[in-house]
Amino acid sequence: MKDTYNTIIKPSKETIFKKKGSKFYGYAYPVFSEDDVKNYLSILKKEHHTARHFCYAYQIGIEKPKFRANDDGEPNNSAGMPIYGQIQSFDVTNILIVVVRYFGGTKLGVGGLISAYKKSAQLTLEASDIIEKTIEEQFQLKFDYDKMNAVQRIIKEESIDIVSQKLEIDCTYIISVRKKEADIIFNIFDDLFKVDVKKIQ
Repeated sequence: MKDTYNTIIKPSKETIFKKKGSKFYGYAYPVFSEDDVKNYLSILKKEHHTARHFCYAYQIGIEKPKFRANDDGEPNNSAGMPIYGQIQSFDVTNILIVVVRYFGGTKLGVGGLISAYKKSAQLTLEASDIIEKTIEEQFQLKFDYDKMNAVQRIIKEESIDIVSQKLEIDCTYIISVRKKEADIIFNIFDDLFKVDVKKIQ
């Protein structure tokens, strides 16, 4: 079971690719929603207020990712899809890549545009800090104080992350575990007398 994915956690450095006078500025951003995408596009449009094309592609999600590619006025599939192709090639998710084009006076043709947007996206991804992250699952544990030592021992032995804890009349922990270890950890707590464990969706 694959329980890792590649992503970026900070924006990339700006890249620039030139072809027949046209300039292509490339940017990569970590995104988790369409609002994030809109925010970054809005920032770039202020920064490059004389540019005419802000072509982009993004992919959000891990196990069932969704994507979108936008040509922003360039011929159909000449910009957004070549950018998205590089996202797939580098196997990254939760990422937005925007290529801002300044027209240089010479038309590149559809083939020229495809190769230029692809190259710009490639350079942008090469300039990004791509990291591998693990897919985590979260469980809620509820138990009485007399079970605290037993629960803590398992958490320590299995190197489990405690996301949050609430100590009131009884104890409530939210824990995070790697996906491929999730079933084993669930069963360990499920077998523990008077400890209520449930998966958080």
